[in-house]
Amino acid sequence: MQNQTASNLPSTQLGKALLCLMTSALLFSIMGVCIRFASQTVDNATVVFFRNAVGLFIFIPMLFKQGLDFIKTDKLWMHTWRSIVGLAAMYGFFYAIANLKLSNAMVFSYSSPIFIPLIAWLFLKEKITKSMIFAAVIGLIGVLFVAKPDQGLFNALSFIGLGACFLSAMAFVTVRALTSTEPPERIVFYFCVFGSLISSIPMFWHWRIFTWHELALLIAAGLLANISQLFMSYAYSLAPAGQIGPMNYIAIIFAGIWGFVFWHELPDLFSIIGIFIILFAILLCNPFLQKKLLSRFK
Repeated sequence: MQNQTASNLPSTQLGKALLCLMTSALLFSIMGVCIRFASQTVDNATVVFFRNAVGLFIFIPMLFKQGLDFIKTDKLWMHTWRSIVGLAAMYGFFYAIANLKLSNAMVFSYSSPIFIPLIAWLFLKEKITKSMIFAAVIGLIGVLFVAKPDQGLFNALSFIGLGACFLSAMAFVTVRALTSTEPPERIVFYFCVFGSLISSIPMFWHWRIFTWHELALLIAAGLLANISQLFMSYAYSLAPAGQIGPMNYIAIIFAGIWGFVFWHELPDLFSIIGIFIILFAILLCNPFLQKKLLSRFK
């Protein structure tokens, strides 16, 4: 599929991309719940390994159906790079989930759209507009209102989270570049393969027999994460990364819901204000609203 600029992107295609990214965010937030519960007794290295290894089983039917044509690619280096930065971000993000409040961890994971327009402009030469930057900044302000990182913003965990955030942005932009020639399924497949191989090394030192409850959580997290990846990859194949990136912020709202359901966390006034700010940032993804906003400043 040929990349299209924001100016000539059909509204139906943009809507489909936003819907896919929202679905991806929902599944990813549920994965976060599974990881939070699993991390109470399972180490981070093992959680990362299962997240990648479980995904390989999803592709077994595709391999039988399409054969070697499914894995043929001339972008092996880009798949490798996407896997390395994505896996590094995963280690940081999962560590944040295990050691911070779920909403705080989601802040670091889904603040990557702050970096996406700049990285997409640098590496993909995608057009960066004032409205894209404005939407990303507004979204980050909303995220901070919801999550209220407080002291967690200034300790070692915050640097791990912010590093994971930047690496996630690089992975997302690489996915955007890959989707010009690669189907979403192949992108996720190679990520699972390289991710499983690399993460098996540190996991080996922590290997033990797991309970059925632990296995259920680990397998569920792996399935949800990889299905989420498929939706995310498809979304970025439909629209520029810089334009639809702010939709990721809705995962913070989902995390707030799960926080209430499982940990009895109630939103305060700042959280409610933040939710509306996040929704506003998401609406700014719409090119028609972008044009109206820019016209106000002229």
